[in-house]
Amino acid sequence: MSSSHDVRDRIIESGVLAVLRGIDEDDVVPVARAISEAGVGALEVTADGTRTYEKIAAIDRELADTDTVVGAGTVLDAASAQSVIDAGAEFLVSPHVDPEVVEVCNRHGVLSAPGVMTPTEAVTAIDAGADVLKMFPASTVGPGHIGALQGPLGDVDVIPTGGVDRDNVADYLEAGAVAVGAGSALVDYEAIAEGDMDQVRESAAAFVEAVENARAE
Repeated sequence: MSSSHDVRDRIIESGVLAVLRGIDEDDVVPVARAISEAGVGALEVTADGTRTYEKIAAIDRELADTDTVVGAGTVLDAASAQSVIDAGAEFLVSPHVDPEVVEVCNRHGVLSAPGVMTPTEAVTAIDAGADVLKMFPASTVGPGHIGALQGPLGDVDVIPTGGVDRDNVADYLEAGAVAVGAGSALVDYEAIAEGDMDQVRESAAAFVEAVENARAE
């Protein structure tokens, strides 16, 4: 397993973290392969569905020949954190701040990204030892909120998630995001339902291109 520092670097290098939510176990591995081939370097399997641990382990095996990092999202408590780490998750993302989840991650050298919106939540996460901050839901506060958090807290790594798409990703990156999280704006669920992995790959590649273009400006 990679160190939390290496995983952080890979997420930042990728610029985008794909959120895989509610995808059937039979589909999740080919979907993960297609999105990885599109240039997405980090995949988050949400823990609010069924057989999350099996999905993480299967994707981890499938992508062992790549530098794509595989983690878990919607991790709500320490017990769930331990379970997904045991399954091979290399990073954990939560919609909230739970110091116990962060502590489990730190104990195992796994990157933690708790969800924050307010400065109080951000400070709580940082004091707990979080590696990066997930600004969630990003659409509620917009790109300008990144600077509002970084102003009093310093140069913390922020990954906005929730409402980030190809049309506004440049705004978030320009505002200081080190990467962005994206679900349906990147993952083509209609194509998945049709078994069209070529389209899944193309949709993800279009998002990656938007990130690359924004960074080049």
